[in-house]
Amino acid sequence: MRILLVGSGGREHALAWAISASALCEELIAAPGNAGIAELARCAPVSAGDIDGLVKLARAERVDFVVAGPEQPLVLGLVDRLEEAGIPAFGPRGAAARLEGSKAFMKEFCARHGIPTARFRRFGAGELDAALGYIARHGAPIVVKADGLAAGKGVVVAATVAEAEEAVRAMLTGARFGAAGETVVIEECMEGEEVSVFALCDGETALPFGAAQDHKRAFDGDEGPNTGGMGAYSPPPVLTPALERQIRERIIGPTLIALKREGVPFTGFLFAGIMLTGEGPKLLEYNVRLGDPEAQTLLARLKSDLLPALVAARDGVLKSFDLRWQDEHALTVVLAAEGYPGEARTGTVIDGLEDAAEVKGVTIFHAGTKRDAEGRLIAAGGRVLNVTATGATLSQARERAYRAVDLIRWPQGFCRRDIGWRALGTRP
Repeated sequence: MRILLVGSGGREHALAWAISASALCEELIAAPGNAGIAELARCAPVSAGDIDGLVKLARAERVDFVVAGPEQPLVLGLVDRLEEAGIPAFGPRGAAARLEGSKAFMKEFCARHGIPTARFRRFGAGELDAALGYIARHGAPIVVKADGLAAGKGVVVAATVAEAEEAVRAMLTGARFGAAGETVVIEECMEGEEVSVFALCDGETALPFGAAQDHKRAFDGDEGPNTGGMGAYSPPPVLTPALERQIRERIIGPTLIALKREGVPFTGFLFAGIMLTGEGPKLLEYNVRLGDPEAQTLLARLKSDLLPALVAARDGVLKSFDLRWQDEHALTVVLAAEGYPGEARTGTVIDGLEDAAEVKGVTIFHAGTKRDAEGRLIAAGGRVLNVTATGATLSQARERAYRAVDLIRWPQGFCRRDIGWRALGTRP
């Protein structure tokens, strides 16, 4: 099969790594890809948000199957357009992708169908006073979310009323997230541990696809602003089999049933952000693709061939499908550029990846990289590299990951040094 992979981040490099290893993959094309993906695929200069360009590319290359990695093209209806053109594609159609594309839609969907989630209210651009009044009545801590896509940064967990008010003002005026923040969701701040639970779906069947724990804050000790994710590990010890069963029976399963009843069956990766509260698991948010950097840890543990599973999901035949997983643990450390998650410093040279990749159990996935005119690897984004390691224990995986990190020569980069601390109870 000739495969087109859409995207350019660490998640897409991990997908390229898994797909290119499949016996079914004759050729892999990536749009637009990055420096790491270019070692596995032929890259085409078409952005993930250029739906017309992607459809044109798929036709010109006569691809047999398209895999969309990031959320943006899914929300923009890439799968709809490809399928209308007769090109098989993996991922949800635009109507189902609203689960991620609109937090207000997701919360109201949960309310309609009794899916456990935090109490909430939505407010539009003309409702600033009402939103401020809601915050005043409920106090802090409280959570403010931009309704639309914000690259994983559209959530403010406000510790004070003043912080929540500032976030609402910035979002509703368009100053912080543009159109994505013209509607906001304000919800209660739930207490507990957060886990990411994944399912591969074909519209009716939700095949378990593992779980992970992410680290959203920029700095050690969960300090600093929210990011797209600074590291992850899998499996999370806090997620017991009983809790995982509750999540699938009370949240993921009912969601798939309800979406089908509403005429928008969900096909693709369904990513449930879950808070393990004293009242049981509750849904924080849905994403309609693999997480980043959770995907890197999950795919490092996957023993089965990924590509047939994606095709089976698109074809609606997951009911008789199964996946096998390595017994090992996996942990990913994200290396980011100075300034991230604000204005990241790009164009700086990175060395030492060959030495780092020699560490046992380590695979390095590129997120924001490119080659300069001299062939040097340079930073081209905020999150730049993902160092993923496997091990017999989580401690071993973490030790290997940080040993590899320390071999990378990039003075203008930084990382958290405490990935996995919740599960291990200690800092590195």
